[in-house]
Amino acid sequence: MIDELPPNPTFVVVDIEADGHSPLANSMLSFAAVALDMAGNRHGEFEAVLAPRPDRQPDPNTMAWWQTQPEAYAHATENPEPADVVMPRFADWVDSLPGPRVFAAAPIIFDGLWMDHYLDTFAGTRALGGPYKTRQIFRGGGVCLYTMAGALRGADYLKWGMQRVPAEWYGHVPHSHRAIDDARGFANVLVKLFEISQALDKIEATESVYR
Repeated sequence: MIDELPPNPTFVVVDIEADGHSPLANSMLSFAAVALDMAGNRHGEFEAVLAPRPDRQPDPNTMAWWQTQPEAYAHATENPEPADVVMPRFADWVDSLPGPRVFAAAPIIFDGLWMDHYLDTFAGTRALGGPYKTRQIFRGGGVCLYTMAGALRGADYLKWGMQRVPAEWYGHVPHSHRAIDDARGFANVLVKLFEISQALDKIEATESVYR
């Protein structure tokens, strides 16, 4: 039979800020998370600023862009803590939430990649669930809001970006590049997407052909 989630998982919507595009070359500066269920009930927030890694270098183009965002950059860099302190604390916070927990981001290929690398390196766990022998704090492959929002809006693929989502879906929270603002806005979008998806006819096989 198909493995099913219990009826009310907690979705952890994460936004990250970094000094470049690659976790293998650059550093994550800050991140924030909002935990909520499908109905929009909040279970808490998490926010942290990370010290740049000594084995990484900032990307010049990204740093030039940050110069155009001085308030957001200050918020992303003030009072940093070491990643090996922050990431275990975040993992413990996720573990304290009602389970199962599901990672969500917009897009998951960016924020999820950074969080997966940092959690794996500094906390012995991963952003996505899977057949790992390490600690499991999340269940399943996670939610990409880019994909979900684009598909449920009936948009052409090249218009799936989050800038195409109506402002009211964000709850009019500004996308300020402060991680906590952006995570809150994306959390509001996710609740709207669940409203749309719950109104659709359910299509589900009783036996899976996936092995």
